[in-house]
Amino acid sequence: MVEAAEAAGAERVARDTPPLTFGPCTAAESLPDPVRCATLRVPLDYARPGGPRISLTVSRVPATGRGGAARQGALVYNPGGPGASGMGFPLFGALPAWERVAAAYDLVGYAPRGVGRSAALSCQDPAARAEAPTQVPAEPSAAYKRRWLAAARAYALGCARRAGAALPYYTTLDNVRDLYVLRAALGESRLNFVGASYGSYLGAVYATLYPDRLRRMVFDSAVDPDPRRVWYRNNLDQGPGFERRWYDFRAWVARHHAAYGLGATPEAVLGAYERVREAVARTPAGGVVGTGELHAAFLQTAYYDDVWPDRARALAAFLRGDPGPLTEQAAPDPARAVAAENATAVYTAVLCNDAPWPTDWDTWERDNTEVARRAPFETWANAFLNLPCASWPVRGRRRPVDVGARRPSLPRTLIVAAERDGATPYPGALELRRRLGPSAALVTEEGAGTHGVVGGLNDCVDRHVERYLLTGGTPGRGVACAPHPEPAPVSLDERAAQVPGNAPRALSPPVV
Repeated sequence: MVEAAEAAGAERVARDTPPLTFGPCTAAESLPDPVRCATLRVPLDYARPGGPRISLTVSRVPATGRGGAARQGALVYNPGGPGASGMGFPLFGALPAWERVAAAYDLVGYAPRGVGRSAALSCQDPAARAEAPTQVPAEPSAAYKRRWLAAARAYALGCARRAGAALPYYTTLDNVRDLYVLRAALGESRLNFVGASYGSYLGAVYATLYPDRLRRMVFDSAVDPDPRRVWYRNNLDQGPGFERRWYDFRAWVARHHAAYGLGATPEAVLGAYERVREAVARTPAGGVVGTGELHAAFLQTAYYDDVWPDRARALAAFLRGDPGPLTEQAAPDPARAVAAENATAVYTAVLCNDAPWPTDWDTWERDNTEVARRAPFETWANAFLNLPCASWPVRGRRRPVDVGARRPSLPRTLIVAAERDGATPYPGALELRRRLGPSAALVTEEGAGTHGVVGGLNDCVDRHVERYLLTGGTPGRGVACAPHPEPAPVSLDERAAQVPGNAPRALSPPVV
């Protein structure tokens, strides 16, 4: 009954919402010309469309029409998280991989509810996140686990205290309704959408609920949408995936032993990492990088292989007596404390609200202990991140949508996945294709694992995505692309000779 009322509320709001009016972006958005911004008002609770409303920020660059391209509508992007903002997406049009798409589509980004200046959600003082160093044991003891359990309960209560009555309304279903209203406010009868990571799940639920309001949809780094896995089992599945990618990084470093001197085998590289870990446990690097900060920095190697050279360089420099590169790469950035706290708060609220989670600690300990025996690198850190869901102070949590239940009416869609992705393991892409049925095609980047494949990483992948967005054509039920080239090693001497400061990273989906 509640979902029926929400669906009716969304229809009413979409019908009555006026077209968005775009103008100069506020200074807080830090978006240059030609990006323009607007505000979309949506109900906090779609079952009460006349009740309290919140404002969502939206950004856009109109289709360039370059080369005489005909406009095909607005293309909306969600980078995942949940908790990430897509406000910078219109800038993608300046990148070669997006140039032809930007000629045909208005590129539209937005900050989902709770994110940034879209009714920002907070669960604790951001300053608490910037405290460093932190020391995390390699194998958590019973006492350490008890402390984390208490901290998780306190964090969940902090979410309830700071969000108040709004806390239950940070969900995937609410995000889908917002997307439905955004489509209407953009003047589009059907949605064109690219969703990365969690954004792929958001898109899958939208496609299930609104198949007749969908035109083109790309699922990049697809989440497994099986309701039995959302979200507790999905998070357990990440452990082995991250372990594979941690091995991939160490194998790459070993192949470049001549550049880094960290060992000629993955096992030897692990030994070098452990020596650094033991050292920062005794004396934090730069006074701010303990084992917690070290692990967080190297967890990025499982997401993105473009960080491999810098992380290897930091290890090598530290072992030669220079903690500078490690401190630079791993120290918390106080300037990002507010954004980081906000992203974690939204991530936690959406995942905890979306589905039932085990409420007894024994289940968490049993399941994560079993996974950690074969995949220790990420498992316990991930468990502790999600542990507030065990005591989440919201009654009547959602039940995940049965994705693909209305698939006979779905238009063609395109799924993109890297075969060794740790954050969204490849079987999830296969499950999504199965659920979406014959209309869904899968582009696989074989032998690669970077999280977020679309948009400049792999030319073969980008050709299929561009063709689909411009023509609707898909490669049958699927096609394989060779992996993108591995990063080249950068020796300590080479990096020292470069001009100080790193070039900006290519725009890519943030961490799930």
